[in-house]
Amino acid sequence: MIELIHPTAYIASDAILGDHVTVGPFAVIESGVELGDHCQVGAHAVIQPYVKMGSGNILHPHAVLGGLPQDTGFKAATVSWLIIGDNNVFREGFTAHRASKEHGETRIASGCYFMNNSHVAHDCSIGSNTIFANNVAIGGHVEVGNNVFMGGAVVAHQFCRIGSFAIVQGTTGLNMDVIPFTLIGGRPARHYRLNTIGLKRAGITGDRYKVLESAFRLLKNKRSLDSLEETPELLQLKNWLAVKSKRGVHGFIELSRTNRDQHE
Repeated sequence: MIELIHPTAYIASDAILGDHVTVGPFAVIESGVELGDHCQVGAHAVIQPYVKMGSGNILHPHAVLGGLPQDTGFKAATVSWLIIGDNNVFREGFTAHRASKEHGETRIASGCYFMNNSHVAHDCSIGSNTIFANNVAIGGHVEVGNNVFMGGAVVAHQFCRIGSFAIVQGTTGLNMDVIPFTLIGGRPARHYRLNTIGLKRAGITGDRYKVLESAFRLLKNKRSLDSLEETPELLQLKNWLAVKSKRGVHGFIELSRTNRDQHE
C-alpha cells in the first residue's frame, strides 16, 4: 500500500515503492529506482535511475540521489548503482552520485545523517551511524567508516580513508587517511588525540580505552602495536593499518594544555 503520493509528483512506471512511502509535491522518482517501506521523499527531491534504498529513509526537499558521476570520462549509458541502507536522513540540498564503472556501486549504509548541501561522490563507501555536517564534500572512491563525524565544510580528496569512530574538525581539508578512533584537524590536517567523547558514548572505556591510548602513542612514535593486549578495537585498528593506503596517513601534532582544553 502506498500511503501518500502528491498529485504533482512524477514516478516512473517501473519504479518500485514499498509500503507506506510518501512522496511530496513535484518530487521525481525515475526509472529503475527501488524504495523500501516507510521512506519519505520531500518536495522537489529527485531520485535518478539505478538507486536502491532500504526502509525508513527520509529525503528532504531539493535533495538529489543517483546523479551521474562528475567524471569527464563517464558514459551516461553505463549501468552503475547508488545503494543505500535503512533509516538515513538526507537534508536539503544533499547530493550523492552513482558509481563510475559498469556495475559498480556507491554505498551508504544505515543510520547516517547528512546535513544541508553535503555531498557523496562516485564510488564512495559510507559506514553506518556516520554524520556529515553542512557542506561536507568528499571526492570519488573515499571510504568513511562507521560512527564518523565530519564537521562543517570538511573536504576529502579522492581515495582517502576515514577510519571508524574518527571525528574531523570543521573546515579541515583531508588529502591523506585518518586513523580510526582519533580526532583530526588543523591546516595542514594532523591527528592530535583520541576521539574521547565519541569512544565514551560507544562504551569504549576503561582498559579498552587505555589500550587505544597506548596504541596512539606507539603510532605517533612509529612503533609496533604487537606488545598491546588485542582488544576488539586494537584488532580493528591493526586490520585498518594493514590495508595498503593510496594516499598515506596524516601525521600527528602536539598541543599545549591550553589548546587541549579548547578541544575537550
